[in-house]
Amino acid sequence: MPANILMPALSPTMEKGNLAKWLKKEGDKVSSGDVLAEIETDKATMEVEAVDEGILAKIVVPEGTADVPVNELIAVIASDGEDPKAVAASAGQGGSAASAAKSEAPKAEQSAAAPAESKSTPAPQAAATAAAQPAPKPAAGEGGRVFASPLAKRLAREGGIDIAAVQGSGPHGRVVERDVKAALAGGTAKAAPAPAATAQAPKAAAPLATGMADEQVKKLFEPGSFEEIPHDSMRKTIARRLTESKQTIPHFYLSVDCELDALLALREQINAAAPKDGDGKPAYKVSVNDFVIKALAVSLMRVPDANVSWTDSAMLRHKHADVGVAVAIPGGLITPIVRKAETKTLSTISNEMKDYAARARTRKLKPEEYQGGSTAVSNLGMFGIKDFSAVINPPHATILAVGAGEKRVVVKNNAPAIATVMTVTLSTDHRAVDGALGAELISAFKQLIENPMGMLV
Repeated sequence: MPANILMPALSPTMEKGNLAKWLKKEGDKVSSGDVLAEIETDKATMEVEAVDEGILAKIVVPEGTADVPVNELIAVIASDGEDPKAVAASAGQGGSAASAAKSEAPKAEQSAAAPAESKSTPAPQAAATAAAQPAPKPAAGEGGRVFASPLAKRLAREGGIDIAAVQGSGPHGRVVERDVKAALAGGTAKAAPAPAATAQAPKAAAPLATGMADEQVKKLFEPGSFEEIPHDSMRKTIARRLTESKQTIPHFYLSVDCELDALLALREQINAAAPKDGDGKPAYKVSVNDFVIKALAVSLMRVPDANVSWTDSAMLRHKHADVGVAVAIPGGLITPIVRKAETKTLSTISNEMKDYAARARTRKLKPEEYQGGSTAVSNLGMFGIKDFSAVINPPHATILAVGAGEKRVVVKNNAPAIATVMTVTLSTDHRAVDGALGAELISAFKQLIENPMGMLV
């Protein structure tokens, strides 16, 4: 039996992916574990490995194809002893939109016409055989969904027949082009239900950000005065998730100022004590952001009721602090997770974040490295931002927005003094973290930042 290669679901939320590159070509021998292709998701580029051995008989979806649905047929492997050409021919009868579009070519039309003609005028022996066997069931799945190729659906629509009444002969009972042509020739399919007289054509969905249709927005600007840059999958996902967050999560915000002078002095001592390799390169270089990650993790352990995720049926209180850290990458951002951050040293957090940031920019993070977590840190201090409020990223109940450390005049012992001060703002999900609880958490964070030795014991 040939082995079908389907578009994999590389994350729980993935619905579509881009087939970036094929690393094998048709006719190549494939062994279990071989990397077949690279798939781009909204966050990362992942490799698809073969689980079967044989010959790559047919590439159904060419490289560079965008928005390929999960579980769509992308290639077929011929097993040992099978004719790759025969397997490739059968694979071309159904599958993805790309293969369906190719089937409109004259050669494919001729091959599809033969079974249509034979069904409309069957020979006596063929008719007897067909009568003796039960007819295949229509390709309907759960909920009445009909599995059919895009070309088959279009032909059925143009021919005015009900696709649900057509018997599928493709893989897993899928309705393909030849089935619709046979139904049209033989008159065996039901007519499609006529649309209601009062039905109106559906309007195009408006963009989330403006509430206005694309053409309405474009009319507000002079033609030629702008360049259209299509949204990639990452930008679409960011827009959808953050809109859902602001619409469904009741945000509220708590801000405090943290003095950094003791932390900066400790950081200098830690970095000066770092061992060096033969080239004089230090084993680590701890940043202020590494202290922030550690302080937030320890704070969540001290205020465990704030280390939670909201669900409709229960509150999930986490046993460890898995802290996401927002990393800017071309076209958007990604939030790799420092797991069990409360248990890790500052040097470990520092080196882990350097690795995450480097791989994030090349989209090489694995899904388990950026999914989940119980809180997050978004630091814009390096851009000179004094303070801001971040949007919560579910399933987190909190996110800490970190501003720049700057010299400010403060009052100490009833006298003005100069101190390095950093403003942080905690965004909380009010369903999970009430005001007093959020205040307790950010107070614990401030205490650790201003007395950083508490993170080392």
